[in-house]
Amino acid sequence: MGIQKDRVRFNVGGRIFETTATTLANAGRNSMFGAMFDEDWNLQSDNSNEYFIDRNPDCFAVLLDLLRTQELHIPANMSEKLLYREALYYGLLDHVRSAKWGPFDGNRLWLSGTVAGQAPGDGTAIRAGPDGGCCVAHGCMVHVYDWMLDEHPPINLDYQRVNDVGWVDSENIVISVCERLGRGDGGMGLFSSSNGELRYKFQVNHENQVKSFTAGALCFGSDYKIFSSCKGRSNEYGVGVWDQITGKQTDFFYEPPGWSLGDADKLQWLQGSNCLLVATLFPRKDNCYISLLDLREKKMVWSWSDIGAPVTVDEKRVRDAIAMEESNSICVVNEYEDLGFIDLRSSGGSVRWSSRSRLMKGKMPDEPCYPKLALHEGQLFSSMNDSISVFCGPDWVLTSRLRRSYGGSICDFSIGGDRLFALHSEENVFDIWETPPPPII
Repeated sequence: MGIQKDRVRFNVGGRIFETTATTLANAGRNSMFGAMFDEDWNLQSDNSNEYFIDRNPDCFAVLLDLLRTQELHIPANMSEKLLYREALYYGLLDHVRSAKWGPFDGNRLWLSGTVAGQAPGDGTAIRAGPDGGCCVAHGCMVHVYDWMLDEHPPINLDYQRVNDVGWVDSENIVISVCERLGRGDGGMGLFSSSNGELRYKFQVNHENQVKSFTAGALCFGSDYKIFSSCKGRSNEYGVGVWDQITGKQTDFFYEPPGWSLGDADKLQWLQGSNCLLVATLFPRKDNCYISLLDLREKKMVWSWSDIGAPVTVDEKRVRDAIAMEESNSICVVNEYEDLGFIDLRSSGGSVRWSSRSRLMKGKMPDEPCYPKLALHEGQLFSSMNDSISVFCGPDWVLTSRLRRSYGGSICDFSIGGDRLFALHSEENVFDIWETPPPPII
């Protein structure tokens, strides 16, 4: 870059600051300071000795230091919200967010905060947003938080119970809800994350007729596709596919006889094989059904069920499942946090269980929550009661455990935006876990 080494002088709220064009260029093209350069990154001069900015000088000093060192040091007497407001003005909010926590690593997470929810009753789901925020579903409400954990106007679904929620991007959220008999509503909608406005509904068409339906588990695939398990009143049982830009239905995979798709607890898009994992799990059904759907060929290419398998102890019931494409397997977990693996290279195989229950300490809580699984950048996460375990390596060895003593069992957790969010069942609170920035060498 042809960056000049000229010194630049600012008068911010009456205080004088001097820096260089090189430091200002670190702010990037989309910032206020980026607008001071031409297309070759040469500082454009208006022949003035200094630039006057009528803003808070203390915050400017912190942000200028961030541009110099790529490190964020907030004085104890400074309001973080005030600093964020000033960073937004200068176009430096992304720099602040990047400096507050480091790249996600499950073995280095620390509890950075806890937020008490406002809604009564147990939470349904928590979903991490792409920019470090999250949303929490409680009954017929969805509470949305930005990365600063400021709550936006809640989304009220008019007494329809929320089944799942997912982020299309930082500005849009998809919510799936139950159908209410006699009302002809239910299904899915796309909402603004900032103001809760309904942008459009996703409809199911069956035999050229629009049908009301209950939408369940959600996931997002390639080519801007949205998938949801669906239950209708007649034959609309299966998995629907919509275009997330237009909201139009593009496909529907109907549930075959003797199988379960419309009641699915979990959907997962597999980018490598262009298939959709659909898992219906105990106790929603008396048996577990896990399958891979190839929507291009309109067929089920792999399936597993515990129908007919001898069940002598309840802990062998599968409570969650997640596909692991690199190892051609599906990881499952039971209520004692025993991990199991199913080979994707053959249908109908048995589960190879790997006991982890010996690692648990203490007694089971009065109201335990079913375990959940997540896979993120080669690390496997499993929630159990009030903690989340982290497994690493080819043999999935337990390497870390995240636990806190307040809030009761963890009913759901989600990873995104370089944060892990854990929703507790008893006290209606959620925790935020972050990876601290790398140490200064």
